[in-house]
Amino acid sequence: MITKLFKKKTNNTLIQLFRYTSVGGIAFIFDFSSLYILTEYLKLHYLVSAAIASLIGLSINYSLCVLWVFEKRTIKSKHVEFVVFALIGIVGLVLNELFIWFFTEVTGLHYLVSKSISTMIVFSWNFLAKKFTLFR
Repeated sequence: MITKLFKKKTNNTLIQLFRYTSVGGIAFIFDFSSLYILTEYLKLHYLVSAAIASLIGLSINYSLCVLWVFEKRTIKSKHVEFVVFALIGIVGLVLNELFIWFFTEVTGLHYLVSKSISTMIVFSWNFLAKKFTLFR
């Protein structure tokens, strides 16, 4: 079972979801840490920090998804694949910004709490869009 979860290439959606969740966790650590550092130490507005941090997370997520999560690739060109991956990420980024803004400005939550909530919501969009667009 450990070999299936971590080592073998697979098209099993549940194993891919497990791996994608693991990759998402790693990307989230970099994303969340970058958001905090950019906002608290570099004094950028939290929405600017969130956008930059999301791009860092997107890059990490793409690399690990291609290397470990998804075996079958719908698009043969890696450049085109990255563009589509980035477009999905941009939609995720827009959703992320909207949710962070809403939970921070409208409901009064701290921006890091808003980021955590937003991540849980946008996670589903990102997985399903990537799975069914890029890695069928």
